[in-house]
Amino acid sequence: MLSNTYLTTSKNGEITVYYEGRIFRPPSEARSLILQVTVGCRHNACTFCSMYRDKDFRVKTREEIMAAIAAARVDYPFAERIFLADGDALAVDTSLLVEILDTLYRTFPKLQRVGVYGGPKDILAKNIEELVLLRSHGLGIVYLGIESGSAKILKEINKGVTPEEMVIAGRKVIESGLKLSCTVIIGLGGQQQSSEHARETAELINQVNPHYLGALTLMLEREAPLSRLVTSGKFSVLRPMEALQETRLLLEHLVVTDCVFRSNHASNYLPLKGTLPQDKQQLLEQIDSILREDNRESLKPEEWRGL
Repeated sequence: MLSNTYLTTSKNGEITVYYEGRIFRPPSEARSLILQVTVGCRHNACTFCSMYRDKDFRVKTREEIMAAIAAARVDYPFAERIFLADGDALAVDTSLLVEILDTLYRTFPKLQRVGVYGGPKDILAKNIEELVLLRSHGLGIVYLGIESGSAKILKEINKGVTPEEMVIAGRKVIESGLKLSCTVIIGLGGQQQSSEHARETAELINQVNPHYLGALTLMLEREAPLSRLVTSGKFSVLRPMEALQETRLLLEHLVVTDCVFRSNHASNYLPLKGTLPQDKQQLLEQIDSILREDNRESLKPEEWRGL
C-alpha cells in the first residue's frame, strides 16, 4: 500500500493531485511506478475488503492520465515497470488503455512491463481479441483476485462471480498470452469452512493453472463488512497455527505446472516461496516441521502483520 499523495505544483502555483486516496499495488510491484488511471473499484462490494471504501469509482479523464504521465516522466525517467491502479484498471475502455500503453512506452525508454489489476467481471467483459490487442501494445501481466474456489464462500463475500466464471476469466487471460498472477486468501472461510475453502480453492487454481499464485492471510480493517460478523461471533478468524494448517491443505491439493508460488505477504504468518510442482514437497515439509513441533515462535507475531 502507498499512503502518500503525489503532488506537483505548476508555475502559477496550482497544485495537481495525481494520486487520489490510498493507493494499493501487488507485492511484486513494489519497485514499480504507480499510475492511477481509475479511482477506486467498480465492484467495491467484497465483504472482506476496505481498500476503496472511501472512494467513488471513476475512470480518470484522458487529460488527467496524460498529465500524470508527463509529470512522472520528470521524476522517474528511467522507470522499468509501471503498474496501473486502482482496483480494476482493466475496466478502462480498451482504446484508451491502448493509448495509455503506447504513451508509456514512448515516454519511458527503459520500460519493460506494465501490469494491472483485473477484476473477474472486467476480464469477462473483454473479449479475447481485446486482451490480445492489449498484450501487443505492451500490457504484460494481469493480477486476478480469486480469493476462494468455494461457490458458497464467494457468494458470502459478495465477490460477484461464480467459481465457473472465475475459471473462464483466468483462462481467458492465459489464452491471450498475458501472464496471470492469482491471489487467494487463507482464512476467508473462517474456522467454520477452512477445509472446504482450502480444497475447493486448490481445485479452482488447478483448472486455471496460473503463472503465479500468491496466498495472503485474512486481515480485516474495521471498515470491512466482514468485521461485523467477527464482532457478532458469526465468523471465527483462524488462529496462526490454523492458518498454517489451511495453507498446507491448499498446497497439498494443488496440481499446477510451472507456477511460481509465494506466501510471503506482510499478512502471512510464515513466509513461503517456491515453484510448483517441483518445490511442493519441500514447502510441505517446511510447514510440517512447525506443525509437528507446535513451534509458534517461528511464526510472525500478530503486531508485525500488515496489509
